[in-house]
Amino acid sequence: MNRREVLASALSLAALPLTYSPALAALSSEDAAAVGRVETYMNSVKTLSARFLQVDSEGNVSHGQLYLRRPGRLRFEYDAPSPLLIVADGVWLVLHDKELDQVNRFPLYETPLGVLVDEPVNLREKVEVVDVEHGLGVLRIRVVDRELPDEGWIRLTFTEPPMLLRQWQVKDTQGGITALSLTDIRVNQKLHNDLFFFVDPPAFRE
Repeated sequence: MNRREVLASALSLAALPLTYSPALAALSSEDAAAVGRVETYMNSVKTLSARFLQVDSEGNVSHGQLYLRRPGRLRFEYDAPSPLLIVADGVWLVLHDKELDQVNRFPLYETPLGVLVDEPVNLREKVEVVDVEHGLGVLRIRVVDRELPDEGWIRLTFTEPPMLLRQWQVKDTQGGITALSLTDIRVNQKLHNDLFFFVDPPAFRE
């Protein structure tokens, strides 16, 4: 997978707002209970670290290390030879291409990833769960933003019991889907503040 392909996949995770589809039916009581379990679980996860495998709609694969701390902190360290680093500091989601010294910033809570690190996680106000799938120890929910039309969605996959976040998928405006799967998951362990602090490269400093 070349640098441009990795960058495109990372941007699909970082930059796309979500969409609201008013034609979808209201959740059943069973589905609403499942959403409640997801909220309870996500609010119990204060920190998470894991290895990730990212696959885009063209089948391109990349790997790396994820760190998450709620509220508002994320770090995606892509394995070499990828030059990419993604850091969320509570306000901004920063995408850094170290090879080009290129930096892009996006308001964190206007991206799909803001759903994962909100405090508290609430899947009934700013966002809406529009689809719930159950089956053989797997629970999937598809989440949309109520205010930003026609730009995509995020689908979260959990295993249960016990509940554990295993994957998310983001759909872009062209219909492409980028999936990020987690392994070696560690929950509620101490993570250093420096992981979520990004310093602009010299070319970006005044």
